[in-house]
Amino acid sequence: MVIAVLVTSVAAFVVSAAWYTGFGPVWARLSPAGAAARPSPWRLGAEFARTVVLVVAFALLARAVGVDGVAGALGLALLVWAGFPVVVLAGSVLHERVPVPLAALHAGDWLVKIAVVAVVLGAWQ
Repeated sequence: MVIAVLVTSVAAFVVSAAWYTGFGPVWARLSPAGAAARPSPWRLGAEFARTVVLVVAFALLARAVGVDGVAGALGLALLVWAGFPVVVLAGSVLHERVPVPLAALHAGDWLVKIAVVAVVLGAWQ
């Protein structure tokens, strides 16, 4: 399981990095923090650690509810995505005046990332 977690974490980290690289100009336009964000070793390490936590949590949840295979993992990923990051991001729009396009940008990253996690872990089984 350790190898699966590491491989999945690397894949999700790379996809997320590609997301924000591709949407970097949009992110910079929508957010002062996005405009100021610069990769640094500690940020990359922290982001990779966050990704490992996501992968481990997803793997344990999938095991606990008896999900196996890519299709089941993708279904769980969609449920997790809608139930957690989307709800949190909607709260930031409602209560903190985060612009909807910025929340949507982050929600898109979460959707792609959790889908990659589901596909890699689901295929690993």
